[in-house]
Amino acid sequence: MKRTILAVNLCVALVLGLMNNVQADKKKVLYIDSYHAGYSWSDDVTEGVKAVLDGKDVELKIIRMDTKRNKSEEFKKEAALKVKGVIESWKPNVVIASDDNASKYLIVPFFKDADIPFVFCGVNWDASAYGFPVSNVTGMVEVALTSQVIDTLKPYSKGAKIGVIASDTLSERKNAENMKKKFNLVFEEERYAKTFDELKKNFMELQSKCDILLFLECKSVTGFDHEKMVAFVEKNTRIPTGAMQSYLASYAMVTYSKMGKEQGEWASQAALDILGGKSPKDIPIAANKKAKIYLQMRIAKKLGVKFPMKLINTAEFVK
Repeated sequence: MKRTILAVNLCVALVLGLMNNVQADKKKVLYIDSYHAGYSWSDDVTEGVKAVLDGKDVELKIIRMDTKRNKSEEFKKEAALKVKGVIESWKPNVVIASDDNASKYLIVPFFKDADIPFVFCGVNWDASAYGFPVSNVTGMVEVALTSQVIDTLKPYSKGAKIGVIASDTLSERKNAENMKKKFNLVFEEERYAKTFDELKKNFMELQSKCDILLFLECKSVTGFDHEKMVAFVEKNTRIPTGAMQSYLASYAMVTYSKMGKEQGEWASQAALDILGGKSPKDIPIAANKKAKIYLQMRIAKKLGVKFPMKLINTAEFVK
């Protein structure tokens, strides 16, 4: 009996030892989310990361900085220091870092031109703000799909004058500037509102000043009401309207929304390439191209717009 127990214990120890060796042989990938689980963009990026790495011979660890809900400089710097500690203790073979705060507060001050390779994703518009690319860093920038929206709206517009409407925030003014720079655009009108009443007033005025109107973020204006906004745009839209964020799809005739999953998939594939021996400096920085398309058919019907079947078959209808 004792011999049987001893033999079983030896077998268990052997199996556990083999499992530990297999685990030790696995390459380690650390995924850093600048934000938090439950935030839709972060969840989409995470889904993309897992979709590529699941089933691969890698060990994935996820750590979240939670800097969307905690916006102070002190918190962001402390969150970066905690991640730095994880990197130094866990020693991943490659790190995926999603969104700007991971690049700004972690990669740039602590790991730029270091030995460990990094793949960023979700960095807005232009990675050169962080000095990327460098020898150990590559990635995918996040750009609004502005040209796709405009190209879709052009056949239904009476001219080429493009207007922009948004909340009066530094972020949205920067977004408009980046659009003009990135896509070589000239906006006929740019209107930025602080209140819901001002937003509606701007919308009405731009109907006669522009041929196409683009919505940027506008829900943060004081007094904003989603149901009232939907009723307002459905009653008052007279020109083709577009947006580049899914949360604006109810207000615009056509929306081309960026896909976080694309960012995660690209970054994970780049990480696998690096694990396979490729250098980050040999992987060019990319930009997102895929879109989730939304059509607001009540606005389209009001304008007498009939979309081609190819677009209808690839889009979702706003309820």
